[in-house]
Amino acid sequence: MIAATAPPASTAATLNQALDRAAGLPGGGLRLVDRDERERFLPWDELRRRALAVAGRLAALGVGRGERVALIFPTGEGFFDAFFGALAAGAVPVPLYPPVRLGRLGEYHRRTAAQIAAAGARLVLADRRVRRLLGETAARARPALGCRTLDGLPAAGPLAAPAEVDAGDLALVQFSSGTTVEPKPVALTHRAAMAQAVILNGFWPDRDGVRASGVSWLPLYHDMGLLGCVFPALELPAVLTLLPPEAFIARPALWLRAISRHRAVVSPAPNFAYALCAARVRDEELEGVDLSSWRVALNGAEAVAPRALRAFRDRFARWGLRADALTPVYGLSEAALAVTFSDLDRPFTTGHFDRAALAVRGVARHDPEGIELPSLGRPLPGFAVAVLPEEEGEAAGEGPPAPTATPPRPADGVEPAPRGAPPAPPLPEGWVGRVWVAGPSLMAGYLGRPDATAEVLRDGWLDTGDLGFLLGGELYLTGRAKDVIVLRGRNHAPEEIEHALAGVPGARPGCAVAAGWLPEGEDSERLLLFVEAARDAAEDERATLPSACRRAVLGATGLEPDRVIVLAPGSLPRTSSGKLRRRETLRRHLAGELDPPDPVTPVRLAGALARSQLAFARLRLAGPAEDEG
Repeated sequence: MIAATAPPASTAATLNQALDRAAGLPGGGLRLVDRDERERFLPWDELRRRALAVAGRLAALGVGRGERVALIFPTGEGFFDAFFGALAAGAVPVPLYPPVRLGRLGEYHRRTAAQIAAAGARLVLADRRVRRLLGETAARARPALGCRTLDGLPAAGPLAAPAEVDAGDLALVQFSSGTTVEPKPVALTHRAAMAQAVILNGFWPDRDGVRASGVSWLPLYHDMGLLGCVFPALELPAVLTLLPPEAFIARPALWLRAISRHRAVVSPAPNFAYALCAARVRDEELEGVDLSSWRVALNGAEAVAPRALRAFRDRFARWGLRADALTPVYGLSEAALAVTFSDLDRPFTTGHFDRAALAVRGVARHDPEGIELPSLGRPLPGFAVAVLPEEEGEAAGEGPPAPTATPPRPADGVEPAPRGAPPAPPLPEGWVGRVWVAGPSLMAGYLGRPDATAEVLRDGWLDTGDLGFLLGGELYLTGRAKDVIVLRGRNHAPEEIEHALAGVPGARPGCAVAAGWLPEGEDSERLLLFVEAARDAAEDERATLPSACRRAVLGATGLEPDRVIVLAPGSLPRTSSGKLRRRETLRRHLAGELDPPDPVTPVRLAGALARSQLAFARLRLAGPAEDEG
């Protein structure tokens, strides 16, 4: 928390200007916390000095304005030196995830090399320890300026000031999550990044003369961690406390302890994190913890499960957690993150809707015994949301009366984004269709993919690929269009089926995938359920897991899976941000490739390091020598 008078209105049009501005104001910065809760504070002015030093060395290497620099770092000082250094040099950083799943290194090399190529990165900068494993990635991608550590950059003096860039220039390339398709390179301008930061900062409570402070353990290569936490803290400017994602997964209580210790007001997380805390945090880990300062506990980036939110609320109420803190939200990479927020001054709300009406007719009708869906709130200032027919020419039948798209609210300090009318007449309120959004922080497009861009961007509107409906001006989602399961003529969201497994003995929490499969020669889809067994599941729990899962799904949804496939922990494919990939799960199952990751042993790790060094050696023989750094 920072006690100070209100800062001047943001005059920064670019991230470079925002760093200059933050460096000139006292108090703000980044607080880095390790898994032993040791802390290091980096003021914004120090981050600027370090960025200018890196920028001078990038310029000496030949990195030019607008050229992409891929960054592969864990959460730490090195990431920020590289990120802000690339920006200060006029380059475009491309944050990528480090190889955290060592049992799937082959898959990592393939996907990461493809992302480096898709971004057109001329240079890869990596943490020293991470780089030791990147030889095979570099050999596939062959970036023109190599794969280097920060220490491996040429010696040179710092730049006097960050490069002058325009608001319309690219600020970064952020890869989409890739839950249904391979990740795409989302090109975000400085204007989009700053618009999102300004809008978000307009929502944080600012009471008693204290500016909002935040805590995050989210990965910095993920939009929620970088665009949703770091950029708003830079724009305010304020203090942001950061924990490594791997520390949170190992000890979820570290997140809550940091919020309490630093009196954080804002801290976001995906749904699984709230469920993980409710299940694994022990009372003794919370000695002295006070969560009463936490006013905005955002829940987004994946489907919101009301059951998980209630469990979290009830579990931590005795430590001061406010019932109105839990805030379901909606956003996506292509919008530079947030699109809708629930009301911050009320507890989260849900609705119960008739399953048959949703599945057959696509109409939201209230039913106390029906499926429970959370409200994701109203559009942020400057944004508009429209629900359009899934197919062109499709029209709504008889149903509830409705207006058009939700109108935008004005956004202070943000230029309105030009847009036309939605690509089709919006569906009536309460009708399920495809969710389109418009707003000031939409992407410029998918980098180097004009055809893919044209498929989703039309006249200032973005096709999110999500299905949902508007009710009372608020957004409710029913699933991803490409993930919908069609059984006997009815549409079913896989999320509801998967969430039904919460609490099933022997099932690994948050590790289930529901998928529809149409066998060759048959005329109706089958419901397949893939479930990872918990690592500590007893033998009898594993043996009865298929029948227990069937009962849980049948009781919650009225559906009975045709087959339940029990998997070893870690078998389900995930995106870089940890989301489950349903279509890839089914593909691998049908191909006989749905296997657990290889065990990480000293021998396997030594072999991976040796192969990496051999790949680097071959690269040096094939081209200009590369500094080992």
